[in-house]
Amino acid sequence: MSGIQTIAKLASEKLPLVLSTVGAFLVVVILQYLLKGNPIAKIPIVGQHLGSDEKRRQAFLMRARDLYVEGYTNFKNGVFRVITAQESNVIVVSPSFLPELKSLPDDVLSFDGAISETMHVDYTHLQIGNKAVPHMIKTSLTPALVRLNPTISEEVKEWFGRELPPCDNWTSVNINHKLLRIVGAVSGRIFVGADIARSEEYLDMAINYTVDLMKARHAVDGMKPWLRPFKANSIPEVQQLKARLKSAEAIMRPIVESRQREAAEGNTEKPDDMLQWLMDVQGSTKFASNLSTERLAADQLGLTFAAIHTTTLTSTNAFYNLAADPSLADMLRTEIRTVLAEHNGILTSQALQSMKKVDSFLKETMRFDPVAANSFQRKVLRPFTLSNGQAFPAGVILEVPAHAVSRDPEVFPDPDRFDPLRFYHLRQQAREAGHVEAAAQHQFVSLSPSVLTFGYGRHACPGRFFAANEIKMILANALLMYEIRLVEGVKERYPNILFGSGSMPDPTKELLFKKLV
Repeated sequence: MSGIQTIAKLASEKLPLVLSTVGAFLVVVILQYLLKGNPIAKIPIVGQHLGSDEKRRQAFLMRARDLYVEGYTNFKNGVFRVITAQESNVIVVSPSFLPELKSLPDDVLSFDGAISETMHVDYTHLQIGNKAVPHMIKTSLTPALVRLNPTISEEVKEWFGRELPPCDNWTSVNINHKLLRIVGAVSGRIFVGADIARSEEYLDMAINYTVDLMKARHAVDGMKPWLRPFKANSIPEVQQLKARLKSAEAIMRPIVESRQREAAEGNTEKPDDMLQWLMDVQGSTKFASNLSTERLAADQLGLTFAAIHTTTLTSTNAFYNLAADPSLADMLRTEIRTVLAEHNGILTSQALQSMKKVDSFLKETMRFDPVAANSFQRKVLRPFTLSNGQAFPAGVILEVPAHAVSRDPEVFPDPDRFDPLRFYHLRQQAREAGHVEAAAQHQFVSLSPSVLTFGYGRHACPGRFFAANEIKMILANALLMYEIRLVEGVKERYPNILFGSGSMPDPTKELLFKKLV
């Protein structure tokens, strides 16, 4: 055999081994490079035992709350990853880092960037990023509540009379359905004025936009991320939402154009509602932005969604808690009557602040059944590193495990027990110890790393003061007008429905109402 033939034979025998060795070496080198270059590669993933990211994503859609609790239990003071319905990597951080995170500027941690992904704005077209809206809420709506609260209270009372049947005897009522209309109408009174808000056309738009938006969001959640750009726009839920947006514009157009004409004609008597405030603030040089009918309609829908969604969920949860324990109604009703007697029977801002047991009951309702398992969602736009050395690259989304924190026995003793006076007692203890600021932290509207329903930091819900007042008025009016209990045969509070990271009271359930004599 010639030398060339010998070499050829050896090569044919050894080449597979050589290639295999070289291939393995390259894989190791690439993995080392990726692990070294990717700061999140070493962050543990919850649900590792499930085997694949797609299985973890499906598990998230079915039982996200359990995954957050698992991660928080195992990595309480650190960070962990959750495979969610979002396209970006999601990293869950301990609430102990919130003071650091909330101080970072928006060009590092973006609230709008996270909401854009969470709500799938490419398909739902939810209006975000308009700085005029939170500015208007903080500078116009919240200061006006002292003046508006008696009007809001009367609106709540009137709509309870409109929506609930006589209830002379025990009467079955789907309270979630009724609350959607009550909250929609009462919020609309402040958003666009009484005449418009009381029309069925407006109510249908406000309520069903919120319903359609959440249906579209959950439908897109259920799709594989890589498939969304090709099919999400054509699914029935997204198409229905698009139709709702067009009808909303048709409703808002004549209202906006009428107000614009009156302003052009020099009419200085402007309506006292959020639509007018928004038109005024968007027309300023500081917030020079589009005043088109489409933009104003989209802004109004965004406000409507924010107002109706969380307010209705929290109120329904509160009613389910009241019905499950009639002694709660007696205790809260006594406080409401006492406070009203001290304020000439009017639900003023001061009267609402004096209802400390009502306040505690509502905060405990939010703690026990938060609307989501996660909170403080932010998208990282520029890399940064926490004080503990953990680095985060651009493109990831950060969250805090709100539900898991609220059920941590080190944060709240006996956390799995619903204690309506939990925060009432915490406020009392703090005041008795001379800790005024600590006492304030236990109010319904206060921002805290342990109860995150309203968020945290400068992007916390700006409308929480309006929402809190509205919920208290709804509760107060209901308790002064009705007895409330579970339907016959039901012995325990209705369990909430869990989907993805969300939690909602079952909207199909009914309660029994009877008018107080």
